[in-house]
Amino acid sequence: MSSQPYVHILLVDDHPLVRDGLRARLETIPHFTIVAEAGDANEALQHAATQTIDIALMDINLSGMNGIELTGRLNTLYPEIAVLMLSMHDKAEYVMQAIQAGARGYVLKDAPALDIITAIDTVMSGGIYYSAGLAKQLARPMPPALLLTPREREVLKCIATGKSNKHIAREMNLSVRTVETHRLNIKRKLGIEGQADLIRFALEQTQIR
Repeated sequence: MSSQPYVHILLVDDHPLVRDGLRARLETIPHFTIVAEAGDANEALQHAATQTIDIALMDINLSGMNGIELTGRLNTLYPEIAVLMLSMHDKAEYVMQAIQAGARGYVLKDAPALDIITAIDTVMSGGIYYSAGLAKQLARPMPPALLLTPREREVLKCIATGKSNKHIAREMNLSVRTVETHRLNIKRKLGIEGQADLIRFALEQTQIR
């Protein structure tokens, strides 16, 4: 029996057969549990509001709101839910848009099952994961601030002014826990460990602007 904590997974794809295939592959992993499936953004948001979800496997091609837009919405409303893009699109522009929306990784649908499993475990351990096939397209580094979502950049501005989590939460009409999650995500994306380094980076970004 696996000693790893359970990972509660939401599958978001508009093709039932794709979801069935993913479920079949992922349910063979002892510490993975599929808690919900969604064929569109509305279903996904309903599950996010009512289920315990650690990570959402997200397709881009959804009817209505696409997967990148939905990722941004989830990141704003439920930042504790990690998003891993699982897409057929291998263009760098899609990857960059997904990252800016808050995705923690991007895996191609034709990747081996082991890659998807590794990606989930990497993201749940606090890392970021990209399919090997995307490595060349991602060779040119992004400016660090562009890795952050608009909401994370708002939080970063508040951090630069020395505001506490409680103050930021009141100002942005968020819970303190949500602000703490945004802080954690910012540090994770930027590779920052200490609070002093986070404040220093926030001040530098404010001065740049």
